[in-house]
Amino acid sequence: MNLEHEVGYKSFRNEWQKASMSILYTQGILYNTYENFFKQFGLTFQQYNALRILRDQYPKPVSTSFLREKLLDKMSDASRLVSRLSAKELVTVTQNPSDRRLVNILVSEKGLQVLESMDGFFPELDQKLHGITEDEAKTLYHLLSKLRNSLKNMPESEPEEVKAQ
Repeated sequence: MNLEHEVGYKSFRNEWQKASMSILYTQGILYNTYENFFKQFGLTFQQYNALRILRDQYPKPVSTSFLREKLLDKMSDASRLVSRLSAKELVTVTQNPSDRRLVNILVSEKGLQVLESMDGFFPELDQKLHGITEDEAKTLYHLLSKLRNSLKNMPESEPEEVKAQ
């Protein structure tokens, strides 16, 4: 597929911009695929991600800030996410006894059952990436890891015209 045609660009400034746009465009497609998959189970991708984190910590409860730190979407409103999961009875929320400003979040038995029922369907989700080989998937993983590490170590900067204002 021609990325320029798909995203409506006549051309890209350089190969780095083209790669960035390709990552963002592919992320959108993959995210929508995941959303549709999790919708079958009455969850959003973010809700599943939170439950996965809580299951990994089980039986130890976690704080909202811990959950926010581990979520894939760093812009996610963890408090609202926990409220929705609590309304579905997939998590329990209790006040932290040592710091009353904090809450303890724990995946519930019902949440564990939902996750367990989903586990057998993940090969279906994995097949979405079968357009590339397993070796290509490993290479992609390593390249994306290298990019993430580079981005995390890069200082924040503003364009010159923004600084001048």
